[in-house]
Amino acid sequence: MTRLGLGTAPLGNLYTEVSEDDAAATVAAAWAAGIRVFDTAPLYGHGLAERRLGAALRSYPRDEYVLSTKVGRLLVPGTPDGANGFKVSHGQVPRFDFSADGVRKSLDESLTRLGLDRVDVALIHDPDNHLQQAINGAAPALAALRDEGIVRAIGFGMNVVAPLKAAVERCDLDVILVAGRYTLLDQAALDSGLLAACADRGVAVMAGGVFNSGLLAAPNPSATFDYLPVAEERLAKALAIARVCERHGTSLPAAALRFVADQPAIATVLIGARDGDEVRADVAMLHEPVDPALWAALRAEGLLLLP
Repeated sequence: MTRLGLGTAPLGNLYTEVSEDDAAATVAAAWAAGIRVFDTAPLYGHGLAERRLGAALRSYPRDEYVLSTKVGRLLVPGTPDGANGFKVSHGQVPRFDFSADGVRKSLDESLTRLGLDRVDVALIHDPDNHLQQAINGAAPALAALRDEGIVRAIGFGMNVVAPLKAAVERCDLDVILVAGRYTLLDQAALDSGLLAACADRGVAVMAGGVFNSGLLAAPNPSATFDYLPVAEERLAKALAIARVCERHGTSLPAAALRFVADQPAIATVLIGARDGDEVRADVAMLHEPVDPALWAALRAEGLLLLP
């Protein structure tokens, strides 16, 4: 896996509509920057992100990149209501299904949308309230597909650490995706022992949501934290961190990205982008010099609790 990966929720019109040209340019810019990990899901734009990603990747050598998608939601006929943040109008909506049959159907449908012959990684997506079914049904089904060579690696993708850690401890996994739980504002993945559990079992970790869905990219009263309007306390902390970053000659988003990328327990950091300029900006931020004293300054002010 490359250090940076591209997450494609924005290409599914998350919050804002993205044109076909911008979607293609996003993937092209990621490839030009050396990114070779691409993550998607049926949920993202109710299939739109998978279709766009597959179309954009078709011109590149298939063996030169890692493609992950997710299972646990099937797309069924219905009228989208925008409740999950995706601006889509076509007549399909996601429905949870963590059964073994649902897993196989989901992967088959994802391959059709992607227009590719295989995915490399299959992740069980957000089984927060369906953990037992995911562990007893979806995980064994994915393990069988791995044994058959249909996928190379399997895992879970979640933004809640307790069930994710339980899945790591109870299932034979290769990789997890933890979203928003190892950031400058939230280190629950470390505090809970999730990262240690993965290291003990040889489970690779992909980290998403490094900007906590926007707050660490541009802290302001209209920003979101974990896809919801930001609470005043969270905003105040983000602004305080930004002031310390400024004193040390670093921007808040650059520090947020570097903080996650510098964690040795994390194999790949996923960035989300809506056009090529955003990809290039994120890649440039990763290479910005960060004063090592910044982390000590944040700890001294009680803004970062890591030792």
